[in-house]
Amino acid sequence: MTRKPDRITAMQQIIDAVKAEFPLYLEDTFKCGPDNTCQGCPKKLMELVDGELQYWQHRINQGIAPGFDDLNQFGKLCRNVRRALVRNQRIDS
Repeated sequence: MTRKPDRITAMQQIIDAVKAEFPLYLEDTFKCGPDNTCQGCPKKLMELVDGELQYWQHRINQGIAPGFDDLNQFGKLCRNVRRALVRNQRIDS
């Protein structure tokens, strides 16, 4: 039987998955497309995710555990941004 991770571990797993899948630190990540045909600005969405990611990484490094609502909200934000990135062909589905 597997144990569920504690809240800090769960948030760290979300952060690690986002860092692995999202093109957060690539050169053209924070640039708008040449034809401005974006559906939900990927630049702004990536800035939002990057800010939240840094915030939670700092909190975890301080040993402050997120609440269940925090885990849910950050996970939901990342799912929605991922959907927008797929729609704008920034990442593969």
